Order: sequence, then C-alpha cells, then structure tokens
Amino acid sequence: MVRLEHLNLVVRDIERSLTFYKAAFPHWEVRGGGDGEWSGKPRQWVHFGDDYNYLCLNNNGDSDPRDLAGHQVGLAHLGFSVEDLDGLIVRLREAGFEVDHPGAPTEYRRNVYFVDPDGIEVEFVEYRSDIPGQRNDYSEA
Repeated sequence: MVRLEHLNLVVRDIERSLTFYKAAFPHWEVRGGGDGEWSGKPRQWVHFGDDYNYLCLNNNGDSDPRDLAGHQVGLAHLGFSVEDLDGLIVRLREAGFEVDHPGAPTEYRRNVYFVDPDGIEVEFVEYRSDIPGQRNDYSEA
C-alpha cells in the first residue's frame, strides 16, 4: 500500500500559514520544528499534522506563487477530504479567509477552493457517500 504522508511547502511566514491551516484542521497540531539551511539560506520549519499526516512548512519563501489562472508547470492545488464542509468554511471565514470559488457539486460530493496566505490553492471536498463508484462518478462534472 502507498499513501501520501506529508506535503512540504515553502511559505513566506510560518505563523501566517498556520493561521489558515489551523482553522482548516483544528485537530492537527505542531508536531515539531527547528532551524536549518537550504541552499545557503537559513530557514525555520515546522511539521503540522496528526500522528499519520502532516504539512511541513518552511519559511523564507521569496518568490511569487504559480499563477493559478496560468499554465505554468507546478502544483495546481492541494486537495483534502473533510467530513463537514460547512463547518470548515465557517472556521476559515472566522480566521479571515473567504472561499475563492466553489467546485462543481454532484449528488455525492461538493467542494470549495480557498487560497492560502502564500497563494497556494487548496480544495476541500465533502463526500456524501462511502461507495467509491458514487464518490468518483464524473458524469455530472
């Protein structure tokens, strides 16, 4: 079996990024962190997650993110499955973040997209079925 364990992101400011991700994942916590160097530049890092999955956030990012409306090679968005999409939207709004745009809902799923403080698009999807054939039906998309 293969599963995604973590994502490693370079951000401008770890605390600002944690504001977004803590609102999205209130059950996650900072697991650890430290100081290091990457290609001759000092930076700090934290692992934010649970016992099985996490985001590694590294500070000192110094460039603009990929143009989300463009066609550059790179990450298009992160996608997370959540149990309560409405609750997540409320938490992120209370933390100062608004839905960037809704996804295309189907009978068995609905989703929204936010943009994190560093311009990384993040999709949150709520499935309304545990049956893979229904969850992954793209005929309505």
